[in-house]
Amino acid sequence: MQRLIPTGDPARPVEFTEDAQPVPAPDEALIRVEAFAPNRGETFLLERPNPGLMPGKDVAGLVVQAAADRSGPRVGTRVVGHPPRGGWAEYAAVPTHSLAELPDSLSAVDAAALPLAGITALRLLRTAGSVTGRRLLVTGASGGVGHYVTELAAAAGAEVTVVTATPSRAERLRALGAAAAVHAVAEARGPFDVVLESTGGADLPVALSELAPGGTLIWFGQASRTPATLDFFDLLSGPEGAVIRHFHYAGPPYGHDLATLVRLVRDGRLHPEIGRTADWAKTAETLVDLRERRIRGKAVLTTGVVS
Repeated sequence: MQRLIPTGDPARPVEFTEDAQPVPAPDEALIRVEAFAPNRGETFLLERPNPGLMPGKDVAGLVVQAAADRSGPRVGTRVVGHPPRGGWAEYAAVPTHSLAELPDSLSAVDAAALPLAGITALRLLRTAGSVTGRRLLVTGASGGVGHYVTELAAAAGAEVTVVTATPSRAERLRALGAAAAVHAVAEARGPFDVVLESTGGADLPVALSELAPGGTLIWFGQASRTPATLDFFDLLSGPEGAVIRHFHYAGPPYGHDLATLVRLVRDGRLHPEIGRTADWAKTAETLVDLRERRIRGKAVLTTGVVS
C-alpha cells in the first residue's frame, strides 16, 4: 500500500512510500482510509521528525477486516476513528474502542474533521463543568477546537467570548453562537467564570487576569510556541481564589466521544468546518499552507475512495 512519511524538509514535509498493510492486533479493525485530517500538533512534529514517525490520528473509512476479538464493527461498516498513529495511509489499524459507526448522511470528509478537535472540545467542556449561564473566554478560537467549543458551549447556554485574529473567523464564530468576538485577549470584557486558554506566551497572564473571583483557567495548549510567565504577586491583585488547570485531551477509549460527535452532526447540532478538501497527493502542499496559516477550518485529504 501507499503511506505518507516525513521527510524533514520544510518545503515538502511528507512523501509517499510503499509499505506493507498493517497487521491488526486482536482488538483492532483494519480500515481502508477514505479521508484523513492533519492537526496542528502533527505539523509541529514534522519539523524535526523522530525516526519511525507515522502521522495520522483523524481518519474515516470502511472496515475491511473486523477485529479478531469481535469487539467492533463488522466488515463493510463506515466508521470514523482516532488511531494512535499511522492514519496517513491507504489502510490503518484502529483499536475498536476508538471507532464509531457513521450514518449514511455523514460523509467521510466531514467525519475525518471530528476526532482530535471534537474530542478535545467535549472533554474541555466536561472539565469546565456546567457552563449554562456562565461567561466563557476562548483564546485561539480560530482552530477546530475553538470552533467546536464555541458551538457546543453556546448551545448549552454559555455566554461565549472568542479571541480570533481575523474578521472572517469572528463572523463565523458569532454565527455559531459566540456572544462577542475580539482580536486580542486584552480586548475581552471580563470577568469570566471560565477561560479556555490555548495560546500561551503573553496571552496567558492577560487571560488569567480576566477571571472572576473563584474562576477557572484551563490551559490546554501553547499555539504561540512561546513560554508563559506568571508572577505570583500579580495574582494577589487579580482574581481571588483563581484556579489554573492543565488539560490534555488524550486517554482512550475514544469511541463513546466519537459516537457523541457523530450524533450531534447527524442531528444538525454540530457543524464541522472544512477549510480545504484535496486529494492526498496534495498533502505536502496542504501541510505547508497549514503551517503558514493560510487555511481556516480543518483541512481534509482524500485517498480517492470517498463515499
